[in-house]
Amino acid sequence: MFNYTQQSTENLDFIEIAPASELPNGERLFVEVADRPIVIFNIAEQLFAIGDVCTHDDGPLGDGDLEGYHIVCPRHGAEFDVRNGKVMQMPAAVDIPAYPVRVREGNIFIGIPKE
Repeated sequence: MFNYTQQSTENLDFIEIAPASELPNGERLFVEVADRPIVIFNIAEQLFAIGDVCTHDDGPLGDGDLEGYHIVCPRHGAEFDVRNGKVMQMPAAVDIPAYPVRVREGNIFIGIPKE
């Protein structure tokens, strides 16, 4: 998996997702972009996007409990940092994708690697 937030913007396509008003502070938004399930979080008025698939068993991750900037997988308790996709706690051993998020003219955009 890859932390796309560290990629040069020339290697990314920014895809418009939704109006920023649809994602108030403390909420999450589930989307699919280029056949990738993604969940976007609004934490303290900052937006973060990660892949919505746990690398431990390919189960859904976005419905897990959010503890600060960490999401806990609802199936087996693996924990990831939503800011960069890093594994914080086993049983997962592989990071999840993290995507850059921008707000332009009131709309949310996610950076997806160019094909």
